[in-house]
Amino acid sequence: MEIDHLRQLLELVSQGNLSVEAAQKELAAQGGVRVEGVTLDLDRQRRCGFPEVIFGENKTAETIASTMQAQRDHGHPSLATRVSADKAAVVTARLEGVVYNEVARVLRWNLEGSQAIPGRVLVISAGTSDLPVAAEAVETLIWMGVDYEFIEDVGVAGPHRLMEHVENLRSADVLIVVAGLEGALPSVVGGYVDSPVLAVPTSVGYSTAFGGVTALLGMLNSCASNVLVTNVDAGFKAAYNAGVMLRRLKGTER
Repeated sequence: MEIDHLRQLLELVSQGNLSVEAAQKELAAQGGVRVEGVTLDLDRQRRCGFPEVIFGENKTAETIASTMQAQRDHGHPSLATRVSADKAAVVTARLEGVVYNEVARVLRWNLEGSQAIPGRVLVISAGTSDLPVAAEAVETLIWMGVDYEFIEDVGVAGPHRLMEHVENLRSADVLIVVAGLEGALPSVVGGYVDSPVLAVPTSVGYSTAFGGVTALLGMLNSCASNVLVTNVDAGFKAAYNAGVMLRRLKGTER
């Protein structure tokens, strides 16, 4: 444990602002909690601003449910990505209040009354086929308490569609742009705004799209200086970093 955090806990206990039991619970969480073969990092929120996120792919429904239950027991909200509908059915039957977005393949449970992060993120998808990745980003923003707006199907093949939203683009603090095929949309958006553009290449496209590699390389070579690029289909990663940016910018404590 970091010595400064330990001192802070001891001071809170000595001042009567934290019970001995609550301090003991937080100290016990520093080493992680073993759940269904998972070592859950309960100190992640203190160190990084947000709790640990569950990558649901290749995990059983029982492991996901047990991990989310452990987070709930310690007062942490839960987010699980890449969860199939079959697994989600098991989890939602076991845990009341957990929401499943089948398009995004995301399970989410938020704490009531949790503090929102000031600022606004605009999520843009180039085509309807990119919706699952964009939806993953949206679910992540909801979990983080970030205000968002979603604009879909405004790819470069119909440039007039994007032009209808230019003022909206310029009012966003961070933009997440999701696109497959040649991945041109983030560069176009970047040319209209003075905010960071988090570009997410998707695996959508025919054979020479190479599962998103073509879009990825195009975005990495963007001529727009405010474009940053995530991994292929990484809607979660883009949204998470948007939330971290806003949290630091706005000085929000979780």
